[in-house]
Formats: sequence, structure tokens, C-alpha cells
Amino acid sequence: MTKPWRFVVLALFVAFAINLAAITAAICMGREAHEDPDKRYVATIAAGFFYLLIDLLGATVTAVFAAFPQELVLAIAGLVLLGTIGNGLVTALGEEGDREPALLTFLVTASGLTLFGIGSAFWGLIAGALARLVTQTK
Repeated sequence: MTKPWRFVVLALFVAFAINLAAITAAICMGREAHEDPDKRYVATIAAGFFYLLIDLLGATVTAVFAAFPQELVLAIAGLVLLGTIGNGLVTALGEEGDREPALLTFLVTASGLTLFGIGSAFWGLIAGALARLVTQTK
């Protein structure tokens, strides 16, 4: 089991790119990459190649995405991450004792709630942590 405090400490040192690598790894290691797990490495090699290509063409890629309507970019990102989000939910909701806190965290984060200028990701973590405390004290 991973220790979540490590991610908090790493976030202070601009290690947010770990999230991108985790999402890419999840996509490359899923059934969508290849039915045979021994052949999924090809997706990882392709992802690395495209990362390097986008690095070289970063300004052009940014300009292209900036030209698209924001709703279209969000819709494309949502469709691309659908499998990853689904697998994450299955994992988060797998343990019976952790279902309510995990679901509450997801719902508050997905709601887009903003209070005092602080976004929904923070409030989702707070709601999940409070729900975890409440369910543990039962």
C-alpha cells in the first residue's frame, strides 16, 4: 500500500508530473493497450515517443489546444480518461469499509465546489477525510 503523505510532500516540490506519469502508466498497462499483458510494453514505448515529440513541438501543441473551445478539450480529456477513472473507482470502492469516504471524495471533487476561492479537489479531500474519521469511529 502506498503512503499518501509522500505525495503531499512531493507536491510541495513541484512533483505534480508524477500524476501525469501515473495516468499514462495506467492507460498503457490496461486491457485497452493490448489483450496480452506481455505485449503491453509497446504502448509504453509509444507513449514515451509521443512525450518526446510533444516536448519538441510543445508551443505548437499548446497553440492548437488553445484554439479549440474549452468544452471540446474537456470532453476529449474526459473520454480519454474514462477507463482510468472507472478503474480507479473500482479500486477505491473495492473495500467495503472505505466505500463511503471514497465515494464522497469523488462526488465532492467532481461537483466543482468552490468555497473561499479554494477548489473542489481540496474540499473533496476534506470531505473524504472527515467521512473516513466518522466511519472509523463506528
